[in-house]
Amino acid sequence: MTIKDIYDLAIKMGVDADPRGQDGVKKHLERIKNRFEDLPTSKKEEFDMETLENPYSDTRILFGDPTTNVEKVITGIDFDTGEVVLTDRLNEKGENIHLMIAHHPAGGALSSLHEVMDLQVDMLATYGVPINVAEGLFRERIPQVKRRFGPVNHYRSVDAARLLNIPLMCIHTVWDNMGWRYMRDIFETREFDTVGDVMHEIKKIPEYAQAIKFKAGPDIFSGSEKGRAGKVVVGGFTGGTEAAKEIYERMSHAGVGTVITMHAGDEHRDEAKKHHINLVVAGHMVSDSIGANLFLDELEARAVSVIPASGLIRVKRNGGENGRVGSKRKRN
Repeated sequence: MTIKDIYDLAIKMGVDADPRGQDGVKKHLERIKNRFEDLPTSKKEEFDMETLENPYSDTRILFGDPTTNVEKVITGIDFDTGEVVLTDRLNEKGENIHLMIAHHPAGGALSSLHEVMDLQVDMLATYGVPINVAEGLFRERIPQVKRRFGPVNHYRSVDAARLLNIPLMCIHTVWDNMGWRYMRDIFETREFDTVGDVMHEIKKIPEYAQAIKFKAGPDIFSGSEKGRAGKVVVGGFTGGTEAAKEIYERMSHAGVGTVITMHAGDEHRDEAKKHHINLVVAGHMVSDSIGANLFLDELEARAVSVIPASGLIRVKRNGGENGRVGSKRKRN
């Protein structure tokens, strides 16, 4: 595969797993196209043309020739200068790594992270929150995220990759979409009596079983194991970063009883508790590993060797129910 082949595969798999569905993604791209066509000529020159085809601004080839052939990748959750130097050092020892794939974005993919958050508006609508209300909840949150990441040194790792001439890409919302769909297929397609039952099911997933050993497994932030679960939804797994804390009130009104999320701050915990929502925090790095593993399995099926690093809990799936039966953790 070439770097471009891997990039194209990522976009395809991200769309296939997108909470909005393929029609929803198509409508999103149509809105972007209309926005572009309405711009004056001077603004069109500044426009990121890639967004007309790729609905995920946080998934990009950050450095390297897209036509480069790839036989081996190193991949993980966060890649900074240290991971770039690590890759260079491994190549000095004969690993012959052709591409670095990070999950969390860098470069322009990080500075535009807020652009993918509109996805969460559509997700809330599927859980019963009126679309206009969901959109209103994010009207202030999206600019907050833009301001939060504005001062960050976006190109630190990208510049390191350029100086050491190591191709680098990031795959963020794509993997999060895949992780969300995997979890949705388990937790939103059946009923659970208690929050403890939800936790028990999460712990059956091999990534979470391993994370527990690392002291970074799932936890109940709001509610208790004996509490009734009610309607369980998988929120906060995709769409850039944390939503506005006000979503819990609206989700409560929509009949949601339990929210499974990757991570949550104290403000989210307080709001969930206030509105009697059970909040199960599955864990950040481990949850990111779910979608990563599903994608990396596809790369390995195409004869690309994978070296896991930087917090990635690598689990290979062999086609069991929901990927759990016949799964095992294996280091390459």
